[in-house]
Amino acid sequence: MTADISPSQERRATAHMVTGGLVLGTIGVFIQEANVSPMTTVLFRCFFGALALLVWGACTGRLCELRLRAKEFGVVLIAGILIVSNWVLFFAAVPRVSIAVATVLFHVQPFLVMGAGVWLYGEKISRSQAASAVIALTGLALATGLFEGGSTGNMTRDYQTGVVFCIIGAVAYAGMAIAARSATTISSFALTWWQCAIGVVLTAWWPMWQGWPQTTATWFWLSSLGSIQTGLAYMLLNTGMTGLRTGRIAVLQFVYPLTAILVDRLVYGHHLSTLQTGGVWLLTAALWALRR
Repeated sequence: MTADISPSQERRATAHMVTGGLVLGTIGVFIQEANVSPMTTVLFRCFFGALALLVWGACTGRLCELRLRAKEFGVVLIAGILIVSNWVLFFAAVPRVSIAVATVLFHVQPFLVMGAGVWLYGEKISRSQAASAVIALTGLALATGLFEGGSTGNMTRDYQTGVVFCIIGAVAYAGMAIAARSATTISSFALTWWQCAIGVVLTAWWPMWQGWPQTTATWFWLSSLGSIQTGLAYMLLNTGMTGLRTGRIAVLQFVYPLTAILVDRLVYGHHLSTLQTGGVWLLTAALWALRR
């Protein structure tokens, strides 16, 4: 347990982390129901997310954290571009491969971060980490449906495109995580808010060219995506992380992908095949081992 954190505080922090993961796990429903282009979805996720975080920062007295030095802003700019790329690719992948598959594939990024650490910083990996990486790659291949029926020919071109989006998006997220490693003086609240703000700047032109959402229902889903799945979820996760050990945080982060799989099955009736389910469990076990 972190220093000076009581058991009751740890329970509250755990509840915050679990709730945040459950909220994030429903994000696919909001993407599907909004039914607009990925760029439009990202714009309003960023816009309403930034507003929600701004209100939270004002209520908790954390707005001063948003002030950045020139060097810090450079890091935040890179991280913002990468996370926006990740979101666009994720939102584009969901209707192609399903909420469950997209969420699972995007969670391979810890192994990409590990590989980048070896390549960029000369970090060494243990035998257990190497074994976890091999297991994860096996699980990833199975989870994509690559071996369904024995060949890729049984997957549509659209599905294959979605898988590629997932892999590229995971690379972008890993790049964001690596950039954030050098920003030790920037709080998670400030980093998230600036990523949303940069996202608004990068995507604001899109609806001026492609058109604005037309229905009240679409506006509801988009505003909820930003305020709930971004603002509320990150508030809960950030609050929870302050009262937990790193190991507990790592384990609780699995609430998100597991919830996404369950929601996809209950709401849209998307069932993973036996091979895909086995791949998900292999990938989950590998991630668990790595993050411990």
